[in-house]
Amino acid sequence: MREIIFDTETTGFDPKSGDRLVEIGCVELIDRRETGITFHAYFNPERDMPAAAEAVHGLSAQFLSDKPLFATRVDELLEFFGDAPLIAHNAAFDFGFVNAELARIGRPALDMARMCCTVQMARKLHPGAKHSLDALCTRYGIDRSHRVKHGALLDAELLAHLYIEMTGGRQIGLGLAASGSPATPGAAPPTAARSGRPFREPRPHVASAAELARHAQFVAGLNQPLWLDTV
Repeated sequence: MREIIFDTETTGFDPKSGDRLVEIGCVELIDRRETGITFHAYFNPERDMPAAAEAVHGLSAQFLSDKPLFATRVDELLEFFGDAPLIAHNAAFDFGFVNAELARIGRPALDMARMCCTVQMARKLHPGAKHSLDALCTRYGIDRSHRVKHGALLDAELLAHLYIEMTGGRQIGLGLAASGSPATPGAAPPTAARSGRPFREPRPHVASAAELARHAQFVAGLNQPLWLDTV
């Protein structure tokens, strides 16, 4: 299953009041594993950068002045998204800005049914706790020491680690479930094949006749076992 984790940086909080998207970072997951494939872009917002926003992400109007417009890279972005579910932290915010930029250039909006919000997930998993990305990274033991300022790709990478942990951790990929076609007896599980590790046949776990006989002999020699009190 392919999923996309993404994050955005903007000039403010409200695209309806003229705030614009200035950065997007996306990370691809396949079966809850990072593939190493990402998409990252800066955009010229064609406006000033408020000091409060620059203090958060460090992107100045001068830095962004020679970056492409959103319309220039929209096809690359949508191709990267494909039809995969789109996961973001406080996803309504990120969807709102991407859809506002799409509307500006006459493109269809992203379907909100594709949205998965990790803030909502965290509220269900940890009611009453802090649900910021920093707080959740601390809770799940994810190193964020290199996060000096917000950055779309960096935050998407942290969120990918967090999402994997919140949805079961690395154990999801153990290959215990069917993966689309019946397994061939004696064949290596898909995860073993991908990892390159040699596949070992399961060890016998049923007691042998000799073991059963020794167990019966041992039980017969017990002095007033407790379970006989109920007989």
